[in-house]
Amino acid sequence: MNIEDRKKRILAAIVEEYIRTGEPVGSKTLLKISDLNVSSATIRNDMSELFDEGFLEQPYTSSGRIPSHLGYRKYIDSLMCCKPLSAEEKAEIDALFNVRDPDPDKLMEDAANVLSEYTKCAAIVASTTPKTVSVKKIDLVPVDSRTVVLILLASNGVIKNKVCRTNFLLTPDIADFFRKFATDRFCGRTLDEISTLYVNSVTVSLGEYSRLFNPLILSIYELCREVWAGQFFVDGETNLLSYGEFEKIAHDLLSFISNKADMSSLLNSKTSGAEVKIGKENSNYELFGASIVFAGYNVGKENGGTVGVIGPVRLNYRTLIPHIEYFANTLGKLLSETLQHNE
Repeated sequence: MNIEDRKKRILAAIVEEYIRTGEPVGSKTLLKISDLNVSSATIRNDMSELFDEGFLEQPYTSSGRIPSHLGYRKYIDSLMCCKPLSAEEKAEIDALFNVRDPDPDKLMEDAANVLSEYTKCAAIVASTTPKTVSVKKIDLVPVDSRTVVLILLASNGVIKNKVCRTNFLLTPDIADFFRKFATDRFCGRTLDEISTLYVNSVTVSLGEYSRLFNPLILSIYELCREVWAGQFFVDGETNLLSYGEFEKIAHDLLSFISNKADMSSLLNSKTSGAEVKIGKENSNYELFGASIVFAGYNVGKENGGTVGVIGPVRLNYRTLIPHIEYFANTLGKLLSETLQHNE
């Protein structure tokens, strides 16, 4: 074994031991847990070189070493060996989804809850809306003579509704007229097509009735925008409070995680398989002491969104990565089945 190969094995051993214990790793510990047939002095020399190269850090004087963020990256990219999930592990994840809700939003919300409990981290499930998604159905349900509930069903199975007040008495004939008018103008059109310009043209086409129906048409537009924006569910934020490394930054970290815009930009996965962002690889200071592991999922043939977890940098990556990938694939299949059911 040459020096470089030995140093790689030492780095991998330090990363895995630190992940397991959360304590700095010394040369004596490495002698016990590794099968390296070398002296303690040789290991110390190699650890010193790894430290000089930026792969290790020394948190305290005369202590052992811990992996740096660069060391974790080296480990994940070229030293770690992920073990494929066993049939039993796959069955365990499948069992978490035994209770299925036909509502895609509820299924995603439940998935975030399940993933947070399963990983003991903060879990995020986000959806993206492909440009091919269109308005499938619009309905209007009168509540009283001046109040209605508008219901919009998109082609990806997402359902949105909004309570609206009208400035006129809503008779059955008027309700039927608007239902047919909205169906004709909006159903079959993609969400991308339903712009403010298009909505203005629809309103103008009503002529003298445009002022009366304008609030309802604007509500339909708002529902389309809600579907277009996708969904974002986060669960298990309080799991992070159990990790000592987050004690001083907990408030900032939890505030950041709850921000849909900030998190959605981080979880925009366009590659197959899981991705990992370690500490300062994230541009936001709130995440400098955390890692994000996430994977995209498909609904049908389209990119459906992302599943991810946030936890300490010392996550068990070789176990977590295959679990996240399988979890994402399973969620994508269930959402695809739900979409087919709603068609």
